[in-house]
Amino acid sequence: MSLVKKLSFDASCDDKYTAKNADGYLEHSHAVDLDLQNKYSKPKEAHWLLRRIYIFTWILGYDRERAFSDLIAGITLGLTIIPQSIAYAALAGLSSEYGLYSAFVGSIIYVFFGTIPQVSIGPTSLMAILVRQYCFDKPIQIVIVLTFLAGFVELLMGVFQLGFIVSFIPTPVTKAFTSGTAVLVVLSQLPSLLGVRLKGRPSIGDFFTHITPTDTGLGIVCLCVLLSLRMLAQVKFKQNTPATQRLKKLLWYISISRNALVVFFCGLLIFVWVHKSSLAAIPFALTAKVDSAQINFKLPPFAFEHQNRTYVFTDILQELGSAIIVLPIVAVLANVAIAKAFVKDGNLDASQEMLTLGLCNLAGSFFSAMPTCGAFTRSAVSQASGVRTPMAGIYTGVIVLSALSILTPYFQYIPKSALSAVLISAVVFMVDLTPVRDLWKSNKKDFFCWVGSFIICLIAGVEMGLLFGIVVSMLCILLRLGNPQIEVSLKMHESSHYIHIVSNSDVYYTGVDTIRNEVRAACALYRYDFPVVVDCSRFMQFDATFVEMLIAVAKELNEHEALLVLQNISLKLQEQLPVAENIRFCNEAALPFGEVQLQDVKP
Repeated sequence: MSLVKKLSFDASCDDKYTAKNADGYLEHSHAVDLDLQNKYSKPKEAHWLLRRIYIFTWILGYDRERAFSDLIAGITLGLTIIPQSIAYAALAGLSSEYGLYSAFVGSIIYVFFGTIPQVSIGPTSLMAILVRQYCFDKPIQIVIVLTFLAGFVELLMGVFQLGFIVSFIPTPVTKAFTSGTAVLVVLSQLPSLLGVRLKGRPSIGDFFTHITPTDTGLGIVCLCVLLSLRMLAQVKFKQNTPATQRLKKLLWYISISRNALVVFFCGLLIFVWVHKSSLAAIPFALTAKVDSAQINFKLPPFAFEHQNRTYVFTDILQELGSAIIVLPIVAVLANVAIAKAFVKDGNLDASQEMLTLGLCNLAGSFFSAMPTCGAFTRSAVSQASGVRTPMAGIYTGVIVLSALSILTPYFQYIPKSALSAVLISAVVFMVDLTPVRDLWKSNKKDFFCWVGSFIICLIAGVEMGLLFGIVVSMLCILLRLGNPQIEVSLKMHESSHYIHIVSNSDVYYTGVDTIRNEVRAACALYRYDFPVVVDCSRFMQFDATFVEMLIAVAKELNEHEALLVLQNISLKLQEQLPVAENIRFCNEAALPFGEVQLQDVKP
């Protein structure tokens, strides 16, 4: 077939995007009426100060109804967060008051800057397990500096609007990370639940021989009570009467207050026992005595002395290592995920949530708090309690402050096994193994990513499991970018045949070699007898690499007197290509896509 004959194929799509015809292509278009355009214009964006100090957007419309709803939700959340804070501080290897410091600071700061009423900032199992992993048996000052550094990193992420980073962590990795963390929490609490008081990592034989029957009995009883009370919220009545509705509400309040009830009655039992006999007669392991829980505002200890050693800021950074990056990323991941779950209109400002979380941790470091983030269980409690605005955090913070000032001397009467039961019952339902079955059927890559992340979380730590999942996912993305899915087919237009090459996925510069190889393979198969039409609509970030590839392909086709037709390429991109004898351009409308498809060929 001669070149002249092949050029005749281009009669209906000759230079459709040329400068001469580009204006005429839309010559019948008119400007949109101004009134109509204003009708559908975007609402004016609020001032940056209103968007950052978010309380200004809703405080003017705050009324008595909202205040009452927030009061109920705040009190309910306060009864939930106090025992959780004590338990999470114990999980992190810290004294009880440090969890409460975090609870009141996070609750109050979020009122002024938070955007989601349901989100509750405070100690969580994720933060506690990371603090335990990085700071166990280290001075408390290092934990406080970690809180400051985590808040600083989170604040920078919000300022530079790095919320998109969370998008690089796929859902299977997040689920594996959450499940792995929950399993680690359960394993770390088994010694306290069973009364094993050995230090370090004992052998299996030593572990079972040192189980304390009294602690084990109390822990199992508390665990059973907690799980039973959890089921009260799911009780259903056959008749829906006002009496059954009130009873259902009462059962719901008992259910969500189960942690506080268990901790209170266990502490009360030990308190009465001690005053009737003595502290030495108690057969249970108790939490450490809190000498003082006064709230002091002071700078984080960037330099301090501990056990005849002077720590400066660089020493602290060496002690923390990767925690400075891992902990804030995990906190942001958890916080944004919770915010997405409860946002009403789907319009979530992830950067604002990062800013708020950063401010909560920065402020917390001045009150000797441990790192914090949002907790899904507490957020669910707030939602069910009818919270209307973030103002509920004020009431929660007041309750926590009251606990710090009044109840601190009584923390020493709380059994460790009871706190362990609270922690285990809170996180055991976070273990989700359903992805193993679902992903095996749907996506093998995600399955191996989940399994690998989960196993590495248990063996090497949660930060390594998270890193493994991110790296594997990024490698899969890079492989996909380098190998786009190309469909090659032989089609007919009027009386002429042509080779149609179209990509079923976006093509970046990393995939141009795949395009070139597909063109070569198709031309070799059809012996350069037909023109080649390349659909360029999926070419992304058209740059010099694309230009060089198309020039090279055009030269190869020109040597065999074959025509190259570039379909769906704009005039702006055409101008980047040099003038070539055998390159033509056309748009999608220029080809009647009702043509007969003779044969699908995938070289």
